Amino acid sequence: MKLTILSTSDTHGYVFPTNYVKKGSHQGFGLARAATVIAREQAAAKEQGPVVTIENGDFLEGSPLAYYVARVQPDRDPQPLINIYNQINYDCGILGNHEFNYGQEYLQAAIRDAKRTILCANILDENGDPEYGQPYKIIEKDGIKIGVLGLTTQAVYKWEKATNISGLQFESAFIAAKKYVPLIRKQADVVIVCYHGGFERDLTTGEPNDIHVGENEAYHILEAIPGIDALVTGHQHRQLATDVFDIPTTQPGFRGQAVGKITLDLDRDNQGHVTVTQHHSELVSAQEAPLDHKVLAAASDLNDAVGHWLDQPLGHIKGDMTFDDPFDARIHETPYIEFIQKVQMATMGADISATALFNNEARGFENPITMRNIMTNYVYPNGLSLLNITGADLRAALEVSARYFSNEDGKIIVNPAFIHPKHRQYNYDMYEGVDYTLNIANPVGQRVENLTYHGQPVTPDQPLRIVLNQYRAVGGGHYSMYSADKIIAESQGAMSEIIADYLQEHPVIDATANANFTIINEPRH
Repeated sequence: MKLTILSTSDTHGYVFPTNYVKKGSHQGFGLARAATVIAREQAAAKEQGPVVTIENGDFLEGSPLAYYVARVQPDRDPQPLINIYNQINYDCGILGNHEFNYGQEYLQAAIRDAKRTILCANILDENGDPEYGQPYKIIEKDGIKIGVLGLTTQAVYKWEKATNISGLQFESAFIAAKKYVPLIRKQADVVIVCYHGGFERDLTTGEPNDIHVGENEAYHILEAIPGIDALVTGHQHRQLATDVFDIPTTQPGFRGQAVGKITLDLDRDNQGHVTVTQHHSELVSAQEAPLDHKVLAAASDLNDAVGHWLDQPLGHIKGDMTFDDPFDARIHETPYIEFIQKVQMATMGADISATALFNNEARGFENPITMRNIMTNYVYPNGLSLLNITGADLRAALEVSARYFSNEDGKIIVNPAFIHPKHRQYNYDMYEGVDYTLNIANPVGQRVENLTYHGQPVTPDQPLRIVLNQYRAVGGGHYSMYSADKIIAESQGAMSEIIADYLQEHPVIDATANANFTIINEPRH
């Protein structure tokens, strides 16, 4: 008999095969494609034995469609999105870190509407008890008792807006697994750990490759906790199908690029004891899969409404706010980035601002600017925070940003740590309201040169006010110089709403860039 474990992870509300940058584009991902793969694999595997299907988290936020459901439709009820996911025959669901982006009330409503059983062992209430769903579930299929444990990266508390996680404690996934795996082992023939988190070490060498301690704990879990038969992972958006410590594991990318598939060969002896004799892990690509009809039917009306909303013109540009090369746009200031900085400063009354070019799909604002432009360039639902900082804080933050670049044979390149194991372009910030140079030829931590504010050198104890997105404001992205105790004001809406509101007041904007920062690679002799 074979047990098949299928999983999606980090779909981020991408139902249709589009990143929404260009209207009508069809690409090789999306829940509608993954649903077809799942149905096909479920049907084929059932001939050989039981099938367990997992939704491994980060489903509630990410796409313009998910944003529309949460923030634009009048009742702001997650039901239309959850109904789409309910078309897929999932047994269990795990919570991802982005499930908290729209607040706990919204998340609770989503859980109530979901057909799948939500499992979460390590997000606890004030008494230390699991707050969301149950920690694990024993599923009996074909006479086999299958124990499934649900875990979420503990680092949620380091990034999320405090009001969105009020009353919650985030326990280490390792500590929770160490507690629950032996309990499940006593009750189940097979133990599956489903973790919205990834690997903190290189899977070949075992060397650490994660900056943020505790964000990803999968390696430690498999290394130190016996009794696990299979591990489903996510969060890092990697495509993995391999064995770690002879335990099969998968991570199926993001946006429904692929479906994770683990197959366990099971043998039952005369006393009824079940043993895993062989295992196999693979990713089943959804790139060429046709779109699932049930998913399309459930999403059709919503998709039409989202398309109409995305294409409404909001403002016009004098000049050009587009760019072709995201790498170059991080080295030389673009009118798009300067515009975002202006919006942030005007909204929060600051005269220093920082923002990022969040991914390599961004191409700036077309003319006229539409919500499609906004949502595909500023992809996160964060609001803004205003902070009191010092000149020393500012310099330290610029040094963190400067780590994004490396020096290779005299050329400036992207530091590989920002590409592998996870793309982290969102952790490179550009600043406005100050002038500065980052010299990549200098050692890390000594790259900031010629830092001035209103034409004068910035001093370490100089008081400054800066506007940041709320992820960065609490130290997200390894910016420890920023923290919640330095926040003096916060915006009410998300950045997409803030940009739209700004354009209502300024329907025609000028495309300008003052080139206030310079990235160089010049050794100092």
